[in-house]
Amino acid sequence: MKKKNFLKIIFLAVLVVGTVMIIMQQRNTPYQHDTGFVFGTEYHITYQSSENLQQDIDKALAQVDTALSPFNKQSVITQVNNNRPVKLGKMFTEVFDKAESISRETDGAFDITVAPLVNEWGFGFKSGVHPSRHVVDSLRQFVGYDKVALVDGHIVKKDPRLMLDCSGIAKGYGVDVVAKLLRDKGIENFMVEIGGEIVTSGISEKRLPWKIGVTKPTDDATQTNQELQTVLNVTDKAMATSGNYRNFYYKGGKKYAHTIDPKTGYPVQHNILSSTVLAKDCATADAYATAFMVTGLKGAQKILRKHPELMVYFIYDDGKGHNQVWYSPSMKKAIAQ
Repeated sequence: MKKKNFLKIIFLAVLVVGTVMIIMQQRNTPYQHDTGFVFGTEYHITYQSSENLQQDIDKALAQVDTALSPFNKQSVITQVNNNRPVKLGKMFTEVFDKAESISRETDGAFDITVAPLVNEWGFGFKSGVHPSRHVVDSLRQFVGYDKVALVDGHIVKKDPRLMLDCSGIAKGYGVDVVAKLLRDKGIENFMVEIGGEIVTSGISEKRLPWKIGVTKPTDDATQTNQELQTVLNVTDKAMATSGNYRNFYYKGGKKYAHTIDPKTGYPVQHNILSSTVLAKDCATADAYATAFMVTGLKGAQKILRKHPELMVYFIYDDGKGHNQVWYSPSMKKAIAQ
């Protein structure tokens, strides 16, 4: 018995010493801070590692760009849009499949074919001259997620003029790609942010859970007001926010964001100004955040009843010129202030 007890004590002592050494090593391992430019926006990546991995990160993001950027003349999506034969590859296929699935779940509120309408209305908002019904109807002929499919490794379109634009999901997917790279390297503590889309893991440099701010939508033409609506505890989660924070139009005294409904071809008459979604991966969070800007509050609540795994935080106009907040019950525990 004494020998067994002695061996137990030795085992526990070794375990304690080993644990202390691991903790000390973790504390002494520095955090890297990488910044760069991708998908037309900035990225900020913080991760605990003795090795700087920015070259690997940039290489991974370049692969996403080659798959999904419509501004890259050699990208897969550009070849698809130009109706040229191209090997789609894993990244394009993964994003297309996820986009198609979320389009079905949101009854078309999320739609990667809506870009022609968004662009037309974007010019209209800037010029003050909105597109005519004839223009809108003509564009709607080749807008619709159900008019394109992935068949035997090829994209099949019902209309060759149909164009794909993954801007509502690509940033989130890029964040997921970098997060996977870091995890594959054995890194446990990190935050990956691309244009406001985020994945976190473990703890921050301050040895605390990651805290992410949600910007308050304001009429600020200078785009310098960064006042926060709230701060969320986002640990081991993905977070995406969609919102035309400083781009509104007014109708009947109410404020609306510049969000186009893929079905009607016109700006939505819902008053959600900012849609924040927490999910298991950032591509999912990104796409649903975009969709909820189209569905509005009631439509989003209906979808959320089928998807309780999603946590949401909405800022909306109450019709009296004041911003109000609605969030899912599961989000309450994540609100830091």
